[in-house]
Amino acid sequence: MPQITANGIPIHYEEHGDPSHPPMLLIMGFGAQLTLWPIELVDALVSRGFRVIRYDNRDVGLSHKFDGVKAPGIIKMTILTKLGITPKVPYTLSDMADDGAGLLDALGIEKAHIVGASMGGMIAQHFAVKHAAKTLSLTSVFSSTGHAKLPPAKKEAMKVLITRPASMEEEALVDHGVKLSRTIGSPGYPAEEEKLRARVRQSVQRSVYPEGATRHLSAIVADGDRRSMIKNITVPTLVLHGEDDPLVPVEGGRDTAAHIPGAAIKTYPGWGHDLPMELVDTIADDISAHAQSA
Repeated sequence: MPQITANGIPIHYEEHGDPSHPPMLLIMGFGAQLTLWPIELVDALVSRGFRVIRYDNRDVGLSHKFDGVKAPGIIKMTILTKLGITPKVPYTLSDMADDGAGLLDALGIEKAHIVGASMGGMIAQHFAVKHAAKTLSLTSVFSSTGHAKLPPAKKEAMKVLITRPASMEEEALVDHGVKLSRTIGSPGYPAEEEKLRARVRQSVQRSVYPEGATRHLSAIVADGDRRSMIKNITVPTLVLHGEDDPLVPVEGGRDTAAHIPGAAIKTYPGWGHDLPMELVDTIADDISAHAQSA
């Protein structure tokens, strides 16, 4: 399996498409493996002329795990951030952006189109500021600025996201994954039960590591409000967001676009916090048209 040392740690990645084509780096979100980028979307982007690279963030999937490194509790972090104190966390979203930049360096890629989803969009925002010279364009998918006054996630969405499975038995893990997908997924594009369970089972069999999600969450909370930072993004930027996202409400996408100079935004009714098959071609068209114009 392809694994490479990037930013000093082992990172698992996959490449698709012609190596001579413009590179596109896909950054996935909170606790999510690279497989949450559907292969159908990857193939659609490849067919539109890109060399597509997706990878497991640190602490998830087959990349490096920070075993035994404790993150502060969510209540403590929330209190500290409200007091204007940045909590000490195992690593930051900026560190995770360095992982992506390190992966490009290890692959000998000077510049790439950067696409991030959810927490991956937050990481991509850091990437576009900190590694502007490596960034051809930015696409932020159902992400946010982290501004405290934005509408929060729906209670049921946040509850299922941070609740651990009933057990580590495979069927319990699959049931939990299906419930999560149903709760945060697209109301306009509900997944077929059999196909959804098969995808979740494949993910469970690939890797399960709840401890990593705890450290991911601490990195998100500690990051705070990025609005002043993203005003420094100078690359062409596209924001994509579902109008029915229960986890990161569409206002988060609108706020992102409002604070990145020249950013464009597209929102879609019925789209939640997932990448449904019915929208694969639409999303691929949006991302590829934006990257090509950049």
